Amino acid sequence: MPFAYSAEIKDIISLPDKDVSAVISGSVSYDYDMTLENCIRIALGNNPEILSAFEDILANDSRLKQIWSNFFPQFSWQTSWSHIKQLQLSDAFNYNLEYEYYILGQVTLQQMLYDFGVTQNQATIQRLGLESSKKTFASVVNDVIYKTKNAYYELLYSYEAEKVAQMNVDNYQTFYNQAKALFTVGLSPKIDVTIAEVNLSQAKMRLISAKNLINTSVANLNNVMGVPYIEKYNIKGELGYTPLNLSFTDAIQKAYDSRPELKRAEIEVEQALQNVKLQKKAYFPQLEFDGHYQEGGKHWTSNNGWQIGVYLNFPIINGAMIYNQVKEANHLYNKQLALAKKTQNDIYLEIQKSYLKLHEKENQLPVATLQVKQAKENYKISKARYKVGVSSPIEMREAQNTLAESELQYYKSLAEYNIAKSELERCIGINLNSDSNFLGINKNGKKY
Repeated sequence: MPFAYSAEIKDIISLPDKDVSAVISGSVSYDYDMTLENCIRIALGNNPEILSAFEDILANDSRLKQIWSNFFPQFSWQTSWSHIKQLQLSDAFNYNLEYEYYILGQVTLQQMLYDFGVTQNQATIQRLGLESSKKTFASVVNDVIYKTKNAYYELLYSYEAEKVAQMNVDNYQTFYNQAKALFTVGLSPKIDVTIAEVNLSQAKMRLISAKNLINTSVANLNNVMGVPYIEKYNIKGELGYTPLNLSFTDAIQKAYDSRPELKRAEIEVEQALQNVKLQKKAYFPQLEFDGHYQEGGKHWTSNNGWQIGVYLNFPIINGAMIYNQVKEANHLYNKQLALAKKTQNDIYLEIQKSYLKLHEKENQLPVATLQVKQAKENYKISKARYKVGVSSPIEMREAQNTLAESELQYYKSLAEYNIAKSELERCIGINLNSDSNFLGINKNGKKY
């Protein structure tokens, strides 16, 4: 079931003070503008992974309250009827002592007064578990946002790929028409028409694949958002480039302050330490109050009685077991220290890889732009040469294919740059830039 975030949860995942409960329960109208921001909002309101992590927070909160309930009084009520024949006394007195005994009601009140910090330790461990589940929730949200951005940019790329494929078909159609016209007037051989016809068929096949890529990308985006059965909508956006002015040192520092997995590792270390303290208290007693009131006897209301007491209950002590339980807890604490260090190292490596990848994709963009410019010039020259009959169909085909491939590579480089940027954001744990330019929003909408 979709849900809305509370103010506390907004704090956990560092969301802006806006309505983030963009829940889609049925469908969206066809003219709904699906920008990247809207896609993320829908994903935050509908993705089942987020809902699962959110419910885990609520479950851990209930577990914490269950532990504190040890300090609440316990009541019980008992009503009974017994038919009794005393074997030993009957045999001793040579007389059957047989009677019925009634209890109209026995009320019992038990209250744990003090347990020398055992419940406190248990509550601390569970409270840390609650905090850990909140960090897990933030981590899941972080991953879902990254997946949504990834799917969104892949969808934008598929639109550009379709546009390039359609342009390819149009150009090959023009090429075919020219070849056919030249053949009709006897200025070119039949083979030119055949080659042009084959090229046109191949271009149409690529266009079919490009259209299917759009449908696949839309399905992937819908699935990430958690609304696989959503109806058609408008996609607004374009693949753009916004430079990221962030040093590697700043990225590491931001991750130490924001990455939820790192915070969760620190919490799990503290949990293990609290468990060591708890195991050392295994031999501590409990101070309890106990009170009973009874009414009954030979008849339902013939008599009554009560009992009140304060007791110091010591557990059965097994020294060898307690010693080894403490020893085990110490080893688990050392294990969590090692895992926390591993998490820190892994996060450092993730940021390092994503940072280098981002700059690799950034450096590829000028080259991809230059390739498109060169391919366009080459295609323009080949087209002019073919018109005057000094260019072969093979040269024309190669120029056209080079142009299409260079444009596809350009849009692919843009998509990969934005995806790499999103991946760096996921590794750091925060959104580095959320302005409209970064979102790539423009006035033109695309539909699927």
